[in-house]
Amino acid sequence: MIRTTSIGDIMVVVQFYKEDQKKRELLLDYISETFPQITSLQYIINEKANDTIYDQDVICYKGEDHIFEEMEGLKFKINAKSFYQTNSDQAYELYKITRDFTGLTGNELVYDLYTGTGTIAQFVAGKAKKVVGIESVPDAIEAAKENAQLNTLTNVEFYVGDMKQVFNDAFIKQNGHPDVIITDPPRDGMHKDVVQQILNIAPKKVVYVSCNSATQARDLALMKEDYKITKVQPVDMFPQTFHVENVVLLERR
Repeated sequence: MIRTTSIGDIMVVVQFYKEDQKKRELLLDYISETFPQITSLQYIINEKANDTIYDQDVICYKGEDHIFEEMEGLKFKINAKSFYQTNSDQAYELYKITRDFTGLTGNELVYDLYTGTGTIAQFVAGKAKKVVGIESVPDAIEAAKENAQLNTLTNVEFYVGDMKQVFNDAFIKQNGHPDVIITDPPRDGMHKDVVQQILNIAPKKVVYVSCNSATQARDLALMKEDYKITKVQPVDMFPQTFHVENVVLLERR
């Protein structure tokens, strides 16, 4: 896995099927010496023979265990397990459109579902009264909290847990009734219980960011009786492929 950022940081993570210290060190040393511009060189011993790393230990071999991205003066610390958009330039365009669709005035409570490392949450925080982010990956939430501290943002809070379990009535009672919900789920889209909870809460606006327009269309169909689609904007995050990110603004009928 190779990640680059707009400020020149480079992360390389190599997965090995089994530990062979001599060969592993030969390869990692060769990479490090050949490409000194790498700022984070890490490795994983993954005997599952697949590429999922969330249940694996990531070991830093050279440099830092993270890289930084910057956007409008905000800094985002990204580790190997953090979700972050692969295309930094287009991520900025995507976040600007998302923020624009929310139409925030500074008085709104915003929920950011599937917040990842809290990038969208922090990006819109300057125009919101408060932003609450929820994410299932503990490492990502730790990074989100660290990033918020780094960016001296005091109006964002982050919670970790399975969305369909955490995002319940007790959570709403504790954190307040959102005026706007931003949701940016994985390719599978939102669980039907999460969709139903959004309908129960009935915020004025829902901004749905999706990397899979098929599951997005499925979820939107479940919401069409209560919400009308007022804006749609695709963003080409993956040039030379048929994939796009798609941002939809839903407003309560």
